[in-house]
Amino acid sequence: MAGSAPGGGRPLIITEDPLLLDDLLRLCAAAGAEPHVHHAVPGHGGAGGETGGAGWESAPLVLVGDDAARRVRGAPRRAGVFLVGRDLDDPHVWQRAVEIGAEEVLRLPDAENRLVDRIADVVEGAGRPALAVGVIGGSGGAGASTLACALALRAARAGERTILIDGDPLGGGMDVLLGGESAEGLRWPDFAASRGRVGAGALEESLPELHDLRVLSWDRGDRVVVPPSAVRSVVAAARRRGGVVVVDLPRRVDEPVAEVLAQLDLVLMVVPGELRSVAAAGRVAAGVRMVARDVRVVVRGRCPGGLDPESVADLLGAPLAGEVPVEVGLPGRVAEGEPPGIQGKSALARFCDGFWQRALGSAQGVPA
Repeated sequence: MAGSAPGGGRPLIITEDPLLLDDLLRLCAAAGAEPHVHHAVPGHGGAGGETGGAGWESAPLVLVGDDAARRVRGAPRRAGVFLVGRDLDDPHVWQRAVEIGAEEVLRLPDAENRLVDRIADVVEGAGRPALAVGVIGGSGGAGASTLACALALRAARAGERTILIDGDPLGGGMDVLLGGESAEGLRWPDFAASRGRVGAGALEESLPELHDLRVLSWDRGDRVVVPPSAVRSVVAAARRRGGVVVVDLPRRVDEPVAEVLAQLDLVLMVVPGELRSVAAAGRVAAGVRMVARDVRVVVRGRCPGGLDPESVADLLGAPLAGEVPVEVGLPGRVAEGEPPGIQGKSALARFCDGFWQRALGSAQGVPA
């Protein structure tokens, strides 16, 4: 377990209150953490020396019970100290928090979710979040799912930790595109009852692994409505692991889709280079821009007498991310079980490789 490594991910609890200790141990367990417990500051006149990474200065997070605040006053000032108690009406709690240099006062049970989040951050690490990219079709049949699948596959081939999320419950299933509809692992309906924070490591390990990436898709059963709060928690967990998250988005922006859009760094809108598709894409773009902070256009193919990529982007009022040529024979290969983008020399793979090199700021080539 990540929380069992000495020092690195183990919070320090300082309290003699048995009821408060029970609560803190329960919340640590919910966050996947195995804490050290002391009655006083380790190595500063209390029980237990500074051993096993359990010290005041070495612990990544310190939870000080209200009963122990006076015993902690002489300890060196440090970040990551929280004063925890139950009395909501205590007028002197803020004074004690200042005396011990606490970042925050947390009162249970009201602050339980907040505390679990902070403990889980320590367990999972607080590294750089994943680069999250959404792909949406400006019109029907634009090829957004194909591009999303190829982007995820090429990122994984480049050595990035990659999660591909199917955001369209009415689509054909991203696991199907990758040839893994029967692969073991959780699907969206399994998260419908999620409450609160979803563990990033647990999420990644629970999803089907296909072609070196993890996939969160829909099952083939009756449609299950996943609440917006659960969608938000799942996407946030996917991002906390770092690397790359790619989301295949439906064209209709409802509340769950808005929760996804709010967490994306970039949305790529796939638009065929013809006027009717551009008109449809304008309506889609209007809804996406209400939530997403960065929307760019990918032009797919050119119709005879159609619009050039720059004109498509100008008409939509969005930056041009590039052009993906129509790849002859791709639908047939996909139907035979070949995932989009797996051929390293294809036009689709070259587009994806170039996109990731620019987006990730890496000069390293992507293997075929």
